[in-house]
Amino acid sequence: MGAAVEILDTEGLDALTMRRLGTRLGVAAMSLYRHVPGRDALLAEVVNRIFAESVAGRPEQASWPEALAAFGVSYRQVLLAHPNAVPLLATHPVDVELGLRLLTELLSAFEAGGVAQADALTAVQSVGVYVLGHALAQVGTPPGADPAPAAPEEPFYDEWFMAGLLAMVTGFEQRLASR
Repeated sequence: MGAAVEILDTEGLDALTMRRLGTRLGVAAMSLYRHVPGRDALLAEVVNRIFAESVAGRPEQASWPEALAAFGVSYRQVLLAHPNAVPLLATHPVDVELGLRLLTELLSAFEAGGVAQADALTAVQSVGVYVLGHALAQVGTPPGADPAPAAPEEPFYDEWFMAGLLAMVTGFEQRLASR
């Protein structure tokens, strides 16, 4: 999947085809169908791989609010590192079982804090959608505009993102403390 992510990063979503991937790997496109049934499955694997980057190697946090904020920051960093993938992740969900496995440590922080799993999943999903939407606003392009993603270095995006993320985490802290 590394080659598929590279194509997506350097050439864009439309360039990520079985034929193009086969060329990159030096194999016939038809041979790829032994590994993935088609382009939709390829895109699903790319989504899962990119999401996995956002939780890989993260240090353990002391509390669920810290862990939730760290997840939001990490997920955003990964999305901004793969700007061409942001629209893909916005329209293709991560595999549910894989997502739950990848988020085990984060969900464990909620459990250790006495938060019910349903509430934890609501908080994590809410932050994930916020991060994805913010990244899409930052790197997306309007219809008919140059397809190259906008430069993700705009400093006000960082301020806006952190303000929103911290407001969400604080809001969940207050909401869950009152239960």
